Amino acid sequence: MKARKPNLILFGIDSLRPDHMSLYGYNRLTTPHIAKFVANGAAFSNTFSPSIPTTPGYSSMFTGMDVFGTDVVALRHQGGLGSHVTTLAEMLAAEGYTTVCVGFSGNPASRGFQKYLDFSGWGSWEAGRSPKAENLNAITIPELRALAAAGKPFFLFLRHMDPHSPYLPPQPFERLFYGRNECDPANHTLDPVYKFKPFCDYLRSWFPPNCTDKDYVIAQYDGALAYMDACIGNLLEEIRSLGIEEDTLTVFDSDHGETLYDHDCYFDHHGLYECTLRIPLAFVMPGKVPAGFRNADICQMKDICPTILDLMGVKSKIKFDGRSLTPLLRGEPRTVEPEFYITECTWMRKHGWRTPQWKMIHALEPDFHFKPEVELYNLVADPDENKNVAAQEPEVVKLLEARMQAHISRREKTTGRKNPIFTNLDWHGKGATFKTSQEAYDSLYIGSPKTAQSLQAKDKDAKNLKELQTQRGAAKL
Repeated sequence: MKARKPNLILFGIDSLRPDHMSLYGYNRLTTPHIAKFVANGAAFSNTFSPSIPTTPGYSSMFTGMDVFGTDVVALRHQGGLGSHVTTLAEMLAAEGYTTVCVGFSGNPASRGFQKYLDFSGWGSWEAGRSPKAENLNAITIPELRALAAAGKPFFLFLRHMDPHSPYLPPQPFERLFYGRNECDPANHTLDPVYKFKPFCDYLRSWFPPNCTDKDYVIAQYDGALAYMDACIGNLLEEIRSLGIEEDTLTVFDSDHGETLYDHDCYFDHHGLYECTLRIPLAFVMPGKVPAGFRNADICQMKDICPTILDLMGVKSKIKFDGRSLTPLLRGEPRTVEPEFYITECTWMRKHGWRTPQWKMIHALEPDFHFKPEVELYNLVADPDENKNVAAQEPEVVKLLEARMQAHISRREKTTGRKNPIFTNLDWHGKGATFKTSQEAYDSLYIGSPKTAQSLQAKDKDAKNLKELQTQRGAAKL
């Protein structure tokens, strides 16, 4: 008798920092349900999304390719995914799978699903607390029941938005990690946030009126994680009650991390710092993935797709840029890729090179934070990346720049295409390359959550455009 093909449930949780998950030892109990579930599987603690934010990140995850392989580098990518790549949804559909995407329609990276379901994933102070994960559950649970009843193998992708701003967890999660007065007039920690013109009006639109304490906002992020985790617990119980847990590979990851009060990149996810590049990664599959497995080897977003296919027993002729992590699960050696190329193209256009000791960041246009063109951080001596030592270590900068340029040349030669960070020059939708930081500062502005949605809409004039299609959409598909 032919073995039943396993299901795949992939939790893609937007803007999730692993260092704020109790799964990875965070001192606040933010993700107890995920942690309990992942105890039955494998968690990787040194995983990176080298090309941020969402569109390039998930393009890599769904294809097993790096930024050169996907040819996608910007949030507002022009056009769809190229025909030279195949997505995970397309691969599994060819194997007879039913494929469903919840919360990620309208983005190039989500190409190939047979069915798309949307939910309300934004919010504002005026609109009240935002039950994002409950909205997701309301459409996911009936779909999950239908998929289980159909008897066919399925791939269900769930994109949670709770850790993405606005951070507006419902009660009692708002106060779960905060018991002080967030409007204390003696507290001035949010003063620099309110002075940052590009984001200040957007942030004020969902902060409590007269809020002064940054720690309150960070507690909202953590509260949103705990709220989402409770709702994910509901989904995990549904999986158990349907009797499909033993036949399902469940994966947890994120598109990128989040900058909270870090590096002047307030409550967003830009800047090529560790807090935005690091993501969680976990696999649970009874009988295939060893329970309690933990690994600290460096791995990347591009490794996820080939790992999933390996665990599910799906053969592919595609030559992925990423490499499966399954040898590690079997206790076998796997060559580590200790240094790698990093890019960002949302509010700033930068690239760089990361090694176990050093990170160099090189701006390709002046940025709206007025940061220097080149940043260099010693990740061993300064893991929080607070001291730029580029001026003190010019030889290190020169070495890392040379290694980065050599890598770019190799990958351009292999793909036969120019590095997309050099070709997607209208990454911000302004139609011109910034000449000064002041120009960038004056041009890049978010006024409200509704404006933030419209910045990412694929059709800004469509009156009936569904909300989720504007969460991380392309300018044109």
